[in-house]
Amino acid sequence: MRNARIRTTAVAATALLAALSLTACQSDDDAKNPGASVSPTADRSKPAADPTSTPAGNGKGNGGSSSGSAAGAGKSKDKDESKDKGKDNSDPGPGPVTDACSGANTKVTVSKVTRPINHLLLTVTNTGSKACNAYHAPLLRFDDAQAVTQVMEDSRPQAVTTIAPGESAYASILLSSADGSGKDGYTAKRLTVHFAPRSGSGSTGTPVGLALPAGTYADSTTAVSYWQSSMQDALTY
Repeated sequence: MRNARIRTTAVAATALLAALSLTACQSDDDAKNPGASVSPTADRSKPAADPTSTPAGNGKGNGGSSSGSAAGAGKSKDKDESKDKGKDNSDPGPGPVTDACSGANTKVTVSKVTRPINHLLLTVTNTGSKACNAYHAPLLRFDDAQAVTQVMEDSRPQAVTTIAPGESAYASILLSSADGSGKDGYTAKRLTVHFAPRSGSGSTGTPVGLALPAGTYADSTTAVSYWQSSMQDALTY
């Protein structure tokens, strides 16, 4: 019986020594390899958190203040650009000329020319303080004629003739054809000049009455050109 107890005690002591030896070995391995002590249940697929980062949306820390500064700078830039655009828009310039020339803002004269033959030159000068448009062709009536003088359609300019203050525009008047094909000839004494509106329908503003040069002979072929920006252009028709 005594021997059995001794054996049991010896076995227990041996087992204890073995356990202590195993524990010591594991402690040494852990010291050499710290990663081995990580719990097997830990999720190693997730990256380690950066202690210097700030969670999105909290508006605090370095990340929050940097984002706010960028937004503020963007708004400031947009505001400055808006101001600049506003300055540009506040000075649109003189804008397009829309006023029609008429007897109220111009002076009209008529004169005889040597070349081309059988022609008169009509000159309109802007006496106003701003530019006006000499639309289409002048509307002419010789003496008590019931209809206005026909217009030379081939003299239409590429753009509306605009007259600046103090400047002039011109139109030529063909009194009679050189080949003598005209009919119902007569000596005219007076000329009434009406101005066309932008639409070209009817007349606009105040008409102008002029005395014609002595011996002005007109017939059925009488015609007038469109308003031209130069005398030379007008006298080519």
